[in-house]
Amino acid sequence: MSSNPPIVNNFIRQIINGDQETGKHGGRVVTRFPPEPNGYLHLGHAKSICLNFGIAGDYAGVCHLRLDDTNPTREDPEFVEAIKADVHWLGFEWDALRHASDYFEVIYLCALKLIRDGKAFVCDLSADQVREYRGTLTEPGRNSPYRDRGVAENLDLFQRMRAGEFADGSRTLRAKIDMTAGNINLRDPALYRIRKTTHQNTGDAWPIYPMYDYAHCISDAVEGITHSLCTLEFEDHRPLYDWCLAQIDLPNHPELVQPLVDAGLHMPVSTPQQIEFARGNLDYTVTSKRKLAALVEDGLVDGWDDPRMPTLAGVRRRGYPAAAIRAFWERAGVSKQVSTIEYSVLEACVREELDAAAPRRLAVIDPLKLVITNLADDHAETLTFPNHPKNEAFGTRAVPFARELWIEREDFLIEPVKGFHRLVPGGEVRLRGIGIVKCEDVKKDAAGQVSEVHCTLDASSRAGQSGAERKVKGTIHWVSARHALAAEVRLYERLFTVADPDDDTDGKTYRDHLNPDSRRVVRGFVEPSLADARPGTALQFERLGYFVTDSRDHAPGRPVFNRVVTLRDSFAKATK
Repeated sequence: MSSNPPIVNNFIRQIINGDQETGKHGGRVVTRFPPEPNGYLHLGHAKSICLNFGIAGDYAGVCHLRLDDTNPTREDPEFVEAIKADVHWLGFEWDALRHASDYFEVIYLCALKLIRDGKAFVCDLSADQVREYRGTLTEPGRNSPYRDRGVAENLDLFQRMRAGEFADGSRTLRAKIDMTAGNINLRDPALYRIRKTTHQNTGDAWPIYPMYDYAHCISDAVEGITHSLCTLEFEDHRPLYDWCLAQIDLPNHPELVQPLVDAGLHMPVSTPQQIEFARGNLDYTVTSKRKLAALVEDGLVDGWDDPRMPTLAGVRRRGYPAAAIRAFWERAGVSKQVSTIEYSVLEACVREELDAAAPRRLAVIDPLKLVITNLADDHAETLTFPNHPKNEAFGTRAVPFARELWIEREDFLIEPVKGFHRLVPGGEVRLRGIGIVKCEDVKKDAAGQVSEVHCTLDASSRAGQSGAERKVKGTIHWVSARHALAAEVRLYERLFTVADPDDDTDGKTYRDHLNPDSRRVVRGFVEPSLADARPGTALQFERLGYFVTDSRDHAPGRPVFNRVVTLRDSFAKATK
């Protein structure tokens, strides 16, 4: 039993603290994260990961990673590996890695026990007939005409189902509970269905597969789970969860888990306690795996790890730090109240993390040539810049400076507007780390667009000179045109244009709300110190935002940067 339980800050910890005080579960805390390997994990899953692993860590317990692979038609080894990678990336280590399919033999033996005890029967109704017999929320259901089959016949039929004798969908094994129950989940739910499909973990060993509700509670019990944390949609399923555990009574029937003992997979059996919490919802996002899969399969995004996707693989490639996601869900808290959190809150956590962790660099993403006419054509010097203005431990770097520079096009206006404090004809601005320049002339191309800005540098305004403290209102950044590296820069925005893409009350679907400007690719220039930047390197491009070298496409001689997030919430301003 934990001698120093953490401060109570949500209802789940209150429950566990009470269990610790009474000695329930022997003072043990064992949780699990049980994703289905039918897609990549998304930001909503991160809440469950942080909660399950966090609770276990707080109480000196353990957390299992269990792949809930009971639906072979939708599962893939690619998803299994992606899930494992995502959990590790978030900073967690599981105590045991299991598959629900590891327990198929135990789950089958439990079904035989239910049949022998008169608690389950083989039903020949079709799926449509089952729905017809089930009733409604206001009308009770009707018993299946096969409900009163004898034990011997049910055992024979179920064993023949197991042997692969019957066609897909021709029979199911159903629990025998109560077709008049107010909770529809208790109206003789299916426990097994016939599905002759190759399984990603067990191959063709099983032509029948257990239903989620049935397999999940048994998997929890055989793993010794004490607190089974689920999202609120499973609250109505809890009576079935508890019914199955009570009827099977695993702690008092060790013969049922003998296959795990024989396989070296046995753990102390428990009677787990299901606790539900509100899932994590964010605006401007869809988290339905079906919809995310459709975006991928229909080519509307560039895969599960597209940086616009809310998948953990996507936000990782986008450059979101794992620490920011952990901090976000910690701040969001855990409750039973369904709510939607503004995406800007997550972005604020990302900025906070990167502000402290990201080195600064100079880059220009919409280049305009600036020529300092009172410097020699071959002028070149090396300046020393700090890598992080708030942390000397980051050290310094060398930055080349020459006569011709790239500046941001938006830092120059021929006709200044009110409040514009950057470069204008005849005006002055401070070049970051250099000194004050004055615009003397402007060159235009054949289309009439400004192509060059010619300036003179006030030598007395340079560091260490008499005019270094002279005040001008604007400071702009730059890179040396002679030394800069050309780079591909991908500017990402939110994937959807509306806060609730799932809202179809106006007849539109989430597809109608895809943002056509969610990715814009530009050619920019970065300082030469980034020539050796490795994929996945996070940086702040001064005055522009936080960027990361793309984990897939960035390579020596071909730098590719993804914008992680702007320096401030420009999206909110743009949508007002």
